[in-house]
Amino acid sequence: MHRVVALVREGQATFELGCAAGVFGARPPGQAVRYRFGVCAERPGRVGTRNGFDMVIEDGLEALEDADTVVVPGWLPVEEAPSAAVTRALKSAHERGARLVSICTGAFALAHVGLLDGRGATTHWARTEDLAARFPHVQVDPDVLYVDGGDVATSAGAGAGIDLCLHLVRVDQGAGFAAHVARGMVMPPHREGGQLQYSAPPRPIQIDGTLAPLLEWAAERLGEPIGVEEMAGRACVSTRTLARRFTDQLGVGPGQWLLNQRLAAARELLESSDLSLEAIARRVGLSSATNLRRRFLGALGTTPGAYRRTFRT
Repeated sequence: MHRVVALVREGQATFELGCAAGVFGARPPGQAVRYRFGVCAERPGRVGTRNGFDMVIEDGLEALEDADTVVVPGWLPVEEAPSAAVTRALKSAHERGARLVSICTGAFALAHVGLLDGRGATTHWARTEDLAARFPHVQVDPDVLYVDGGDVATSAGAGAGIDLCLHLVRVDQGAGFAAHVARGMVMPPHREGGQLQYSAPPRPIQIDGTLAPLLEWAAERLGEPIGVEEMAGRACVSTRTLARRFTDQLGVGPGQWLLNQRLAAARELLESSDLSLEAIARRVGLSSATNLRRRFLGALGTTPGAYRRTFRT
């Protein structure tokens, strides 16, 4: 049982907390419980929120002592450093091997404590310049949805916190279980961390039509020999226009998006079926077991066989 504890404070933003609670506290029907989710505060008791109501928190910082993952779901005001007690608790958790995760402005708490020094990190697009200015030793990426450094992970604005939490479930428990959680939340099962944040453009621009119909069409045909040219033809645009629309809306090119979808489908089949690698490769449009192994190793750093052994129960 993986224990996740969220650290809240006075003036807590409840949506950010809900991102973690909704993912790690989920109970997908027909699935064994994989996470135990809890909340703590430096001073247990009544904690005010920014949303018009108070919460009653029973646990203090001692709850972080046996947490496997510690979540900081926002930190406002960002210029206020954590207290000495909170700093000690966060550093101690990290030193003993707990994973630390921030959502939105929670990155400022980790930066104040020094846990982001020399690391890549992100936060809400409106706060990235402030984070970089306050903490020059942090490698701030203003464009991505989240950055996962293994033992420390940070997300952009609140909605991206859900993406990061689902990504971590996928890392911990595999694509199948993460898909069950996402389905229960009516969320897409996986968005790559490198996708662009949806910040407002600096000046009015002409917005192209949504890619949603094309994405749905392509996702239903992964096993067919479709590529960028076929997708451009389906959308009635040139391949250059299609690439621009993908970059604008998703932050990746159409070829990379298609490969990501095929690898995601391969991961689910590796977890849920006894199909051979050759059969899986054909079913997801990667043509051969050799190509599947090459693509899998390049994207995930492991082989399909090793992945299957890790996540099959």
